[in-house]
Amino acid sequence: MSSLPPRLENRLDRSVFILAKPDTVFAFFQDSARWSSWWGAGSTIDPRPGGRVYVRYPNAVEASGEVVEISAPHRIVFTYGYASGQPVGPGESLVTITLANEAAGTRLTLTHELADEAARDQHIQGWRYQLSVFANLVSNELHANAAQLADAWFAAWAEPDDAKRHAAFEAIAVSDVRFGDRYSMLEGVEEVTLHAGAAQKFMPGMTLRREGDARHCLGTALVNWTVPGPEGTLLAQGTNVFTLGADGKITAVVGMWQ
Repeated sequence: MSSLPPRLENRLDRSVFILAKPDTVFAFFQDSARWSSWWGAGSTIDPRPGGRVYVRYPNAVEASGEVVEISAPHRIVFTYGYASGQPVGPGESLVTITLANEAAGTRLTLTHELADEAARDQHIQGWRYQLSVFANLVSNELHANAAQLADAWFAAWAEPDDAKRHAAFEAIAVSDVRFGDRYSMLEGVEEVTLHAGAAQKFMPGMTLRREGDARHCLGTALVNWTVPGPEGTLLAQGTNVFTLGADGKITAVVGMWQ
């Protein structure tokens, strides 16, 4: 078992909301590949009490400690300090990370306890940055298929069969999905399905195609699209803004026409 550092009287607290389920978030504390994607190549974690925590930052600064407590998927506690001994040595501070369910995702709360007030203050901006990076990594893994989701969304709008179109939207979107553009303001898979069918009657043969890759950040994806016409002509173009939920499904779409 890890031995706790001596009494620590200075602490910093940081809380961030991550649009992912606790299991998805906690996986980054249980797997060295994910852990190193956060901290830097070569970083490792042994996710058990007494297991080694090792961080090798991209600038080659090294830090280490041991897991004190781990309870998946809600809590991990580990000691932490730098190989150089500055501003704290290996194992001389204590980090506690807890995850709590919130309606649309996970609330991550971090507490870092240190003996020295100046050392605590040196870590404030570091944790602000590191937890931002962390939230993006979790979101990037969860929504790695953002481009394919957009393709499926566009394909569903062009599906002529009502039942198949409904099933296609259900597979990729939450039941109360919202959609809006200059011609639409819709709520729910049922309404989107009906509206898409009506659009085919008024604009037969109109099909949206993704142009380029999806640009994704923290559950929001920007996807450019075009509507091709006969003989290579361009009938329309624009950008869709997709909001993606903790379960990986589409929760809202806004279409921007150019």
